[in-house]
Parts: sequence; structure tokens; C-alpha cells
Amino acid sequence: MDKITKNLQLILLSIILISTIIAVGIEIRTMFINKSVTLADLLLMFLYLEVLAMVRVFWDQQSISITLPLLIAITALARFIILQGKEMNPSGLVYEAVAILLIAGAIVVLRLRHSDKLGLKKTKKK
Repeated sequence: MDKITKNLQLILLSIILISTIIAVGIEIRTMFINKSVTLADLLLMFLYLEVLAMVRVFWDQQSISITLPLLIAITALARFIILQGKEMNPSGLVYEAVAILLIAGAIVVLRLRHSDKLGLKKTKKK
């Protein structure tokens, strides 16, 4: 049963990898045809990059830490906020600023989560 599960994981992982590469190609082609690169396009490319990184990590370690899916979710949320803001309000700068602050805040939290500055380190009992 374990071998079947491992083979199924590898098959699904390969499908995810191939699908992501195809999606990256389609997005680059769309940007080239439109002769425009927006912040939403860049965030989408970042999402694809994070998915590829998650596939690589899972392939190597057979497990995924919470950091990569969290980064993907935050970036997807920021992209959604930007796209919604552009549809509702032509300026859209407020939505872009909120999205950038979300991403920056999440990166700071992820970088500091193992830091002594937050006081999260466990102390050893003597």
C-alpha cells in the first residue's frame, strides 16, 4: 500500500509540475502579446515560482513545511486584492498598497518566527 501511495504522489507531483510549466508559458505568451506587464502578472508568476519550489521541496523531502503554502496563499490574496481594486476603482493604488503591505508583513513574520527577537525560542529547563 505504501508503494502505491508513493507512486500516486509522484504521478500527481509530475502532473502539477507539467501543468505549472505550461501555465508559466501561457502567462509569458500573454504578457508578450499584450506588450504589458502588470503587478498582477508579476504576482501570478511569483505564485507559479512558489508552486515549483513546493514541488521541488516535496520531491526532495517527501514533506512540505507550512512556509511555502503560506507564501502562496498570501501572494494569491494580494493578487486578488489588486485585481478587485482595478475592477472597482480606476486608481487601484490603494489596493496595490494594501497587497504590498500584506506581502511585506508576511515576509517579516516568516523571517522573524525563529528569531530570538520575538521571544519564541524555548528555554531549556535545568
